[in-house]
Amino acid sequence: MAWHLDTEFTVGGGSPVRRYRFDNGLVVLAAQNRSAPIVAVQTWFRVGSRNETPGATGLAHLFEHLMFGATESRSAGEFDRVVERTGGESNAATWVDWTYYRLTVPARDLALALDLENERMNRLALDPTAVEAERDVVTNERRERVEDDVDGWLDEQLMALAFTVHPYRWPTIGWMSDIRAVSLETIREFYRTWYAPNNAILVVVGDFADDELLQLINSRQGALPASTLPSSVRAIEPAQTEPRITRAGKPIATHRILIGYKAPSQHDPRWAHLEILATLLAGCPSARLHRRLVIETEIASSVDAQLTPFAEPSLLRISITCARGHDADQVLQVVDEELQRLIDEPCTELELQKAKHLAETDFWSGIADIDGKAEALGHHETALGDFRSLAELADRLAQATPADIHQAAKQFFVLSGRSLVIADPDGDGDDDDELDDADDAELT
Repeated sequence: MAWHLDTEFTVGGGSPVRRYRFDNGLVVLAAQNRSAPIVAVQTWFRVGSRNETPGATGLAHLFEHLMFGATESRSAGEFDRVVERTGGESNAATWVDWTYYRLTVPARDLALALDLENERMNRLALDPTAVEAERDVVTNERRERVEDDVDGWLDEQLMALAFTVHPYRWPTIGWMSDIRAVSLETIREFYRTWYAPNNAILVVVGDFADDELLQLINSRQGALPASTLPSSVRAIEPAQTEPRITRAGKPIATHRILIGYKAPSQHDPRWAHLEILATLLAGCPSARLHRRLVIETEIASSVDAQLTPFAEPSLLRISITCARGHDADQVLQVVDEELQRLIDEPCTELELQKAKHLAETDFWSGIADIDGKAEALGHHETALGDFRSLAELADRLAQATPADIHQAAKQFFVLSGRSLVIADPDGDGDDDDELDDADDAELT
């Protein structure tokens, strides 16, 4: 037999998730959900911007676009037309640690979805005309989302400031000079290397039978040859020993701030404690920073705190838009006061329970439907090496104590580990609505 059952494990309620391994290295995660006759088919590849090299950044994101193009047997645009005829939908995302492609179709079209995924994994037509067309699309996207967007600029500057050695330091979309200059042969070699069954995780959630699914996969992807993957080289980011800051004038009406505090990998048990800390700071209107900055003092119009789910060292990010008449330095003073409060004394049990409930609700809501569950399983299997870490994260959130949260605040909210990016109004700002936040992952 070309495959074997590797693991069976239940994440939350419902049917177990089964992990199968094929002889050519393909991993399949299968989770039945018979509540509706639909199926989510997602192909995850262990390649993201961190697998690129200086001078050739942006390749993972470029393929997010190219993979919807022509194959050896399907013309340009046919992929989308075929999916639309089923009544289904498709999309993709690129991240620092992975790239994935998603299809949601009626259960009767499972075989068709697997046909499409097989063809673009194995027979993508990378002709010069198509590549140049998508290169133009990506350069325009970068111009709109980074160079002409203050929030995109803030995000890019923070990553470049916080990481000096690790490949997380360059943007997922790539540097403009690299996008324009990378050669067709380099693009083709990237495809031959990374888009192979031994670098892929196929996640299927929905209405299907495992035996039928495995036979369908085997008849399509089962015979695909494995590639020779580059040796895994882990970049060790040096400890940050002093605060870092980048500040520049931008054509905006009010100051904007993006703060990053060094945080551990999502593998680390403390990651869940920082997730709760982020919720304590800005997870709801009564959260500490939101209440102090937006409601009580009215010196900011918005505040958000997010923990990046990276496979290696991550960041706890705090983003703030200042209110008119108030500058970044004034707001930062209040932020520092609130962080110091968390360092000086543990939060109350009542406050912790509210933050835990919010974090847990967000977690379980994210995997309530088949698309969300497939995405969570794919992320944990691809970036963290085992989908079962999804259940570990749920347990860590539920079991966190005030002492855990206090210790995380003392350990990670240190000035020497802070990177700070500030956009100051340069006098050319107007009264238009604020720009939309740039997405963390690049979406087609």
